[in-house]
Amino acid sequence: MKAILLAAGRGTRISRKVERVPKSTLPVDGVPLIRRSVELLQSAGMQCIVCTGFEEKKVKKALEGIENITYCYNPFYDITNSIASIWFAKNEMDDDLLVLNADVFFSGEILEQVITDQRNPVMAIDYSRTVEGDYFFSTSVDGRIEKYGKGLPLEQRSCEYVGMAKIEKSFLPQFIHRMDELIESQQHNVWWENILYSFTDKKEEAIYTVDVDGRFWAEIDYFDDYERILDYVAKQKETE
Repeated sequence: MKAILLAAGRGTRISRKVERVPKSTLPVDGVPLIRRSVELLQSAGMQCIVCTGFEEKKVKKALEGIENITYCYNPFYDITNSIASIWFAKNEMDDDLLVLNADVFFSGEILEQVITDQRNPVMAIDYSRTVEGDYFFSTSVDGRIEKYGKGLPLEQRSCEYVGMAKIEKSFLPQFIHRMDELIESQQHNVWWENILYSFTDKKEEAIYTVDVDGRFWAEIDYFDDYERILDYVAKQKETE
């Protein structure tokens, strides 16, 4: 299995607090977040592909000394979104994939839960978070995504999206074809997840979800998210 980490974005929402520093390189207990993630993924036997763009040198510096990382650079990171970044990793899509936003803090337990789920594709979600969060899904009884969006009405929300998805090799032809269609139609300002969402819109394929089951995670959209990670890690160390 390969892991594609998307680390090209500028992170405009946190930029007032963190100047010219990619969110994924922020230190967690003295270790850059993306370095922690890559080490966790490699320990699970995954080959890591890192999609870079904004401050690429700082991302590579954060991963200095780690072997067997493939870098895919998005030179248009400032005028595109993550769909363009993942498109530059297209040649690496020849095996089961775990795709994740590089600013997500997650545990080994969450990782195992996602990659061992038997459904395909499957996106990690948190059923405990529906009021506060960044991006929400409405799901069916069997966990299929039916509606999605940042502005999804509260009464329709089932869960928050965690920022990680598994796409097995058998689904990759459909995934790549749809990705190419979106890029060719100049929809390069959408998130990479819109590739999967487009299947739910047209009812062609079921996109499933897997709940993190109360385990701690956080995606750094705002500085408060980063502080939440630091607080969690500090409390974990106290109990060791």
